[in-house]
Amino acid sequence: MAAILRCGVLDLALDRPRVMGILNVTADSFSDGGRFLAPERAIAHGLAMAADGADLVDVGGESTRPGAEPVALEVELARVMPVLAALVREGVAVSVDTMKPEVMRRAVDAGCAMVNDVNAFRAEGAVAAVAASGVGLCAMHMQGTPATMQSDPRYDDVVAEVREYLAARARALESAGVARDRIAIDPGFGFGKNFAHNAALLAGIPALAAAGYPVVAGLSRKRMIGEITGRPAAERVAGSVAAALLAVQNGASIVRVHDVRETVDALKVWIALTPDPSPRGRGEQSSPSPLGEGRGEGSSRS
Repeated sequence: MAAILRCGVLDLALDRPRVMGILNVTADSFSDGGRFLAPERAIAHGLAMAADGADLVDVGGESTRPGAEPVALEVELARVMPVLAALVREGVAVSVDTMKPEVMRRAVDAGCAMVNDVNAFRAEGAVAAVAASGVGLCAMHMQGTPATMQSDPRYDDVVAEVREYLAARARALESAGVARDRIAIDPGFGFGKNFAHNAALLAGIPALAAAGYPVVAGLSRKRMIGEITGRPAAERVAGSVAAALLAVQNGASIVRVHDVRETVDALKVWIALTPDPSPRGRGEQSSPSPLGEGRGEGSSRS
């Protein structure tokens, strides 16, 4: 796996786990929908996450929670672009969370460092929109669409199927001229997966990382955390931090989180007390997840 993830002008060293802060500029995301819909509040929160240690701030204007319906292009642009542009002006490394090629193009032109696509750049024109840009690209696995993905997710071997899907999407990007060291992959916890699928994928991160791309893990505040702790989304901070630590222990390079300060502090302690915090050292020593199996459906990342 590349020691650096190239994200436009940013070379993100992967010698230690990195943190991507979640900034939902939406009305209906499962955890904080509506809280940062006003641009000034979103910008302030993005700056705060960067100050707290986020290596990337991931700005999204379309919820991808289970059952979510698409929003119009004009609505997504109006939500995302003022916030993205303001954060870039302040020197924040910004990722844009979108499935729409036009949003990708506008975000790249505005100086984003990464494009993060839950649809793995399958939309018509998506690969062309980003191939020559130089920014980092994160391709995620999702079974179905946000509106349908949790209806009845099924797999014969979830780790093998997700690994093959992501490897195929990475090959499609490379075939379009994208350098390998610009690509990251995300197994899509809760995107067309039940609890057992999510637990298997968490334990299977070493197998995913063996494909040679950095793994992004987004478990923050998700339903699986609530099923374990019995707490609503806003009270899943401690459980989410524990899941993030399990993910990096198993070899994830980047964790995507709502609670940046708490996650950064936990990772500082983990790094200080871990003999080899590099992905190679973690992947070789990782062990199966203790989360168990069979507790119902997962939830989205937004």
